Amino acid sequence: MEILGSFTSRDVIVNNPVTYSNCPSKGDNGSGDVDLTDSPFFFSGNNLFGSIGCGHSATVSSNRTDPIGGCLNACTSAFMFSVGNFGHFSFPRDINISSTHVPAILEWKTFDPKLKVPLRKSDCAEKCGNIDILYPFGIEDRCYMNDAFRVSCEETIDGSKPFISSINLTLVDVKFSEGRVIINNSITYSNCNNHQNDHKKGVSVNLTNTPFYFSDIFNRFGSVGCGNFATIYHNQTDDPIGGCLQPSCNSNANLSTNDMCITSIPPRLDTFAASLTKKYRSYDGNRSCRSAFVFDMDSLDNDGLLTVPHTKGHVATSLQWGKPLPAPCKLKDGKKTFCNSEGHYCWSWLSRELLCVCSDSDYASAYSVDVCEEPGKCENSKRRYCNMLCLNAPGNYCSLTCPEGYKYSDEEYRCKLIKTNSSPLPGRTRNLIIIIGCSTSIGTIFALLCIWRLFKALERRNDIKLKQKYFKRNGGLLLQQQLSSNEGNVEKIKLFASKELEKATDYYNENRILGRGGQGIVYKGMLTDGSIVAIKRSKLVEKKVLEEMKLEQFINEVIILSQINHRNVVKLLGCCLETNVPLLVYEFIPNGTLSDLIHKPNEEFPLTWEMRLRISTEIANALFYLHSAASVPIYHRDIKSSNILLDDKYRAKVSDFGISRSVAIEQTHVTTRVHGTLGYLDPEYFRSNQYTEKSDVYSFGVVLVELLTGQKPISSSQSGEQRGSLVTFFLHSMKENSLFDIFDPQVMNEGPREEVIAVSWLAKRCLNINRNKRPTMKQVAMELERIRTSDETNVLQEQSDDEEDYEIMDDVTDPWGISSCSTMVIIDNI
Repeated sequence: MEILGSFTSRDVIVNNPVTYSNCPSKGDNGSGDVDLTDSPFFFSGNNLFGSIGCGHSATVSSNRTDPIGGCLNACTSAFMFSVGNFGHFSFPRDINISSTHVPAILEWKTFDPKLKVPLRKSDCAEKCGNIDILYPFGIEDRCYMNDAFRVSCEETIDGSKPFISSINLTLVDVKFSEGRVIINNSITYSNCNNHQNDHKKGVSVNLTNTPFYFSDIFNRFGSVGCGNFATIYHNQTDDPIGGCLQPSCNSNANLSTNDMCITSIPPRLDTFAASLTKKYRSYDGNRSCRSAFVFDMDSLDNDGLLTVPHTKGHVATSLQWGKPLPAPCKLKDGKKTFCNSEGHYCWSWLSRELLCVCSDSDYASAYSVDVCEEPGKCENSKRRYCNMLCLNAPGNYCSLTCPEGYKYSDEEYRCKLIKTNSSPLPGRTRNLIIIIGCSTSIGTIFALLCIWRLFKALERRNDIKLKQKYFKRNGGLLLQQQLSSNEGNVEKIKLFASKELEKATDYYNENRILGRGGQGIVYKGMLTDGSIVAIKRSKLVEKKVLEEMKLEQFINEVIILSQINHRNVVKLLGCCLETNVPLLVYEFIPNGTLSDLIHKPNEEFPLTWEMRLRISTEIANALFYLHSAASVPIYHRDIKSSNILLDDKYRAKVSDFGISRSVAIEQTHVTTRVHGTLGYLDPEYFRSNQYTEKSDVYSFGVVLVELLTGQKPISSSQSGEQRGSLVTFFLHSMKENSLFDIFDPQVMNEGPREEVIAVSWLAKRCLNINRNKRPTMKQVAMELERIRTSDETNVLQEQSDDEEDYEIMDDVTDPWGISSCSTMVIIDNI
């Protein structure tokens, strides 16, 4: 029989004769038989028996007497043919009544120990230079699958290099489990000075009659060059199947010669031609070099760049010789399983076109599947990652699953025909069962949907009730009454929904926190209209609820604070009473606190004397407004540098009214428990529990001293008797005429001497132990304005304070004259 071809080491395709009868043009050969008894072959199970003709019965027998199958036709020809050469499970259309021979498959009798089967040798050479030559490729006879995979190891000036003989290309690497090989493929060039064989159209190697094709999975078509239009054709005459257009490069362009335009290639491409066209002008001679190529994506570096193409004559490209399938399979036992020399992977034949490839985790591919459900009980636990590999032979049908009507058999390692049994149920009964099953499924889904919707409705209802409970407890009803009365421009305050503030703060994300204090946490938020706000979330008090007697006072103060409209006071925009604790919403101030500006100096943005004097004046004006100009006088009760915010123009903004109190116009003080920050507290307030507007004046005086000295109110940086209290240290320095020794160097270098001394005397007056001798905030604001705007050299005014008042300060300030590195301690004494 004539040999037509061979793809694997197990079978061969031959030209099998046709038996014909009653055919005028060919005569009658009666019966045809092929005897393979004494040969190492047998007819493969991949063959089918076929018959063409009318009114005759064609039978096939294992010998002359025992029929094993047949067909009934008339004028007849009968034959054994290979299903693989005509498509799976379909009758071959190319065979007709005039055919004399058809392709058939013969397999080696590997089960017959008397026959020497030409299997792969065990001592095959697996190195050429530093390249591993792995199966199905081989250098010596009986070391490769067939002639298409034969490798020649040739000596070059660069050492030994392997070449695939059938296509004459350099072999770079073999990826067995992925069914591909990496070769060096040529590049198409145009206008490149370092390439003499410059051509605008390059034709690749022709893989038409080989088991190889350019992999569309691992390869891409790329081009390099400014203004380059590269197209790829299936051959030189067909229409283009892809292309890339590179942008133009001018003299200032940043486009590198390494920048690539990349596009995909069609599947099963066996040859191509690349064409280069100059679409745009290139202003740089080096950039005018253009190239196009099909390359393997694994050859890109971490930056997605390929080695400069026009400095090389080739590029790495993947050729697919088999299709990897992510389908689980198992190796066969014994001699039917083969492994590479190092044992990293093994394979066995599942069918004529299917291999099962298994490896350990280090050599597993992206298509490998772990076939060991229990590794300890797995027979091949070291090679537990397996996948099928469909060989690229003519007529092979590669699929992720078996064809329709067939099922994969774990016992026989192949796709088997599914035997269908007729249903014992009558048609009406079967339809009734289907209807009942569908109705039950739909009813179950509908019931689950109703339960889910009911659950969500109850959840929303409980959420609404909880919000209503919090709203009532936090004084929401009182606030609504005030809003409905519309007295005193109450409509300026806004009630925010809890969901709106949750979205604004990204559900109170830690990254949105602006600061933490004794009164609570402040978050940065963005409202739905795009405005930026600061949202203060108060800490839970011990009783976790507002006392009923204080509830009305809290709501009144919220309304009063919302009516404050001064450019140096942080505006209260509204509140939310639907949460466990009330949320207050303020305008957002972007540049941090005055404390940070003083105590964390920035060389690029120094705190100049002019800024210190302006900020002092703005704070004084804000406190004067709160004490006198507001509809109801407000005592801040916690004036300190960390409660002074700075806007985008570094204007002062008084903030944090968490413990502030509003008083009746006829009242001069409020009696309360001591609240505040050590170092800023009025000594008389600490002693008497009575807070007046002069207590805010004292705290402002401490801020003035901070601005003058650049030191914290309580610090361990001083030495001797003055260690601890900045106020005591400042007053002592004035008494000893050593005031200029404690000033900030920036103040000494930039501040006019007369202005610095005038501000120092003003600070001393604010710090008077006798609150009655302290100036009002109105007087302080006017004095600072006078110092800022005065052009006279005699800025100083006579001061008539009693020195004894300042000497008493040493004893009074002793409670906080301690060594501490913190100025944010909150005290609460009855």
